[in-house]
Order: sequence, then structure tokens, then C-alpha cells
Amino acid sequence: MNVVMDVVFKCLCWRSDGLGRLARLALLLVTLGGAVQAVAQPVYGDARPDAPELAARGPLPVGVRTLQVVNPDQLDVLHSTPAQPGPRYARPLTLEIWYPARLAPGQQQLTTYTDVLGAGANDRQRPNTPFQFQGRAVRDAAPAVAPATAYPLLIVSHGYPGSRLMMSYLTENLASKGYVVVAIDHTDSTRADKGAFASTLHNRALDDLFVLNRIAALATPGSGSFLAGLADADNTGLIGYSMGGYGVLNAAGAGVSAAAVKAVPEAQLALRQNGNAAFVASQDTRIKAVVAFAPWGQRLHVWDADGLAGLRVPTLFVVGSQDDISGYEDGVKRLFEGAVHAQRYLLTYQNARHNVAPNPGPAAADSNFNDFMAYAEPVWDVHRINNINQHFLTAFLGRYLKQQPDLQAYLDLLPQAADGKWSQDAQGRQLPDHSYWKGFSARTAVGLEWHQLAPASTPSSP
Repeated sequence: MNVVMDVVFKCLCWRSDGLGRLARLALLLVTLGGAVQAVAQPVYGDARPDAPELAARGPLPVGVRTLQVVNPDQLDVLHSTPAQPGPRYARPLTLEIWYPARLAPGQQQLTTYTDVLGAGANDRQRPNTPFQFQGRAVRDAAPAVAPATAYPLLIVSHGYPGSRLMMSYLTENLASKGYVVVAIDHTDSTRADKGAFASTLHNRALDDLFVLNRIAALATPGSGSFLAGLADADNTGLIGYSMGGYGVLNAAGAGVSAAAVKAVPEAQLALRQNGNAAFVASQDTRIKAVVAFAPWGQRLHVWDADGLAGLRVPTLFVVGSQDDISGYEDGVKRLFEGAVHAQRYLLTYQNARHNVAPNPGPAAADSNFNDFMAYAEPVWDVHRINNINQHFLTAFLGRYLKQQPDLQAYLDLLPQAADGKWSQDAQGRQLPDHSYWKGFSARTAVGLEWHQLAPASTPSSP
């Protein structure tokens, strides 16, 4: 890298002639090719200088693979009619799996992901437009030697529409810290194949639970899979954004309301309703923690008090105070308050709207306002949001999936970040009155709120 920068400096110092200094530099960059590209092009998830402490990438190299799976004999709600009720089909799902890997000496952790913009294959206002972006992982890398204690499993569910790649800044980061991370492309719910909303309502939690069982089988020692002995499905966390948040809450025990059941043909969503015997039987004790980014539904009464009381695992809610999709006071904050049997936390980005989970928008999105606004936040820098998310998920998941009690200090915070006091002596040691958010550098903990409630507790004021 130093050699490259030295040559670039010399190029800039050349005297101008007919070709011009900038043209010479451009030719040099083309000649240097990939080396300069790797230096000059940041990757989603890279830590900004003001990133909080736990946002930094972990010590483990990361591999990534794509896996196609099929869930047999599923209800096809999009083709169910009164004349022909209950059609069944084999439901295909595409998975992206990030995992601790073994790399050859000097092997660079870079890969290229391909995704699409748009809002469905037939949307003329927002047509599907392919784009590519880089990530810090090695495609099809050899898995790390199976550890004595397998890595916790994380299942990631995107928004509607979205894709399995839309939170790569987070999935790569968590894999580098000792997790196997599986992100789902939910059929009928991606930007490439968006279908009617009933499919998303019906299938989200079912997809999550199917993938949990599928990965558990692949992770069994002797399965012949690269995941054999690597992932611990008995120690699973669910991460969902928007409709993905709806799905992971339901998969973890929060039953939907009677009002929600009416939105899916043949009342099939009743199978995910609190009090239904099938729903009770589906509760999976392997799920140990949940992260719900801007989970959808409360504004439209998808959840009621009885349903929310079924959520009993530690849960981190993340939301913008101006979320105009899922709602704040009448939406996510109410979910946080109503999950009375769970240890729960609420991270609020003040003045943010709904996009508190995805990667930054690609350059290809800049030419279409709606594509741009599917990623952007009008007030917040999305790279900054990404780093803060990395920090808090590292603390929360490490605390509840890896049983690291020292991380609790990153979760016991003043409600208003701006109220924290930075107080250290000349040697950098904290003084007794230091109350700044742990892990944040001086002057950086602003624009954030943090609340926590213990199981069987409700807020002291409305």
C-alpha cells in the first residue's frame, strides 16, 4: 500500500503538459488496477473514526456461500381461491451464509455481491435494476476448524421488499466475531420477485423456523456439510427488519391478533395466533435472543397484549423516532412496552425514519427518488447508523448468546445519550462522576436514546 501511495504522490507532483495532471493520475490508477481499487474503495460496514468501540470487525476471517433450499408442501396463499382452496407447493428459498473461515496466507477478504433495485419485477416506476457492491468475505472459503463449542447461529430476515444481502455490513461483522449468520431471501418478498402482501404475512415466521431446522440438520456432526460442527442451532438468535421484524417476533413467541388473521386467505394465519395449539407447539426453545429492527404491525393492531406476552426471550428493538412505516409511540415503542415477559431493550435514533437497518444505498439508487429513499435517512448518515448497530448487536448478542456478562456494561446506559458526562483524569482514567455511554468516544454519543425493561415490568409512565 505504501508503494502505491508513493507512486500516486509522484504522479500528482508531475509538471502539467498536454495530457494534464489529472489525466496522468487516471492512467496510473487504471494501470495499478485492483491494488488501488482495494485501497480507495471503502466497503459497507467499515468503521468510521467515530464508530463506537464494539463496531470494530472481529478477529476471524469470514467466508460466504449461497445455498438453495426448498420447504416442501407449503400452502400457496397467492393462488388460493374459494373455488380451489388450499393449493400446495414446494417453497424455494435462497440463503446467504457467512461463517468463520480458513484462508490461505495473504488471501484478501473481498467479494462482490449482486443485488437489484426496484419494487418488484413488473413495477414500471421502479424497475428491477441490477447493481453490485463489495464485501469483506471470501466466496466459498474453507470453513474454520470446528471449535470445541460451535458458533451460535443467527438467522436474518429482510424487509418487504428487500433481499438477503441488504444488511451485509452487519452479517459480515457478526461472522467475524464468531457467529454463523444465515440471511434468507423470502420468496414473494424480495425486490426481484415481490408478490402480494399475504404471502409475506403468512410465510415469514414459517421460513425462519424452517431455516432453523434446515441449518440444524446441516450443522450436525457427520452431515457432510461445510457447516457440520460449526453452527450451534441450539443457541440461535433471530434478526429481522421491518416485515422481517414482524416475522422474528412471531417465530419467537409473539402470537398475532385476531385482526391480523383476517388478512390471509383461509384464516391460515390463525396458526400463528396466541392460544392456538399449533402455535404453542411451534415454540422453539433453541431461539435464545431476538433483534427487531423497526418491526412492522403494531400500528395496524397485528399484535395485542396477549400475543406480546408470549415473547419471553431477551429482545433488542431498534427504531427511528420518526418511523412513518412501523410507527414509534404507537408502534415499536408500544411493542417494547408490551412484551412484559421478556428482558427487552429499545435503541432509538432520534429523528430517524424507517431505514435504521440496511446497508447504505448504492450509487445506482441515486437516479430514482424512491429507490434512494429505500436506503437513505434524511437526518442520519447511514454509515454511522451501521456502526452503531454493529456495536449494540455485538454487546446484546454476546451477552445473551455467548453468555459474556462483562458486556452488560454496554447495555446499562443512561436513557438519553446527551445526558452522559465525560469525566476522566489526565491519564484517561474514568472519574466517579463519569456517566458517558460506554464504548462511545467523547462528543459522539448524541442523537440516541436507550431504554430497558426487565421481565414482568411495564413502564412507570405512559
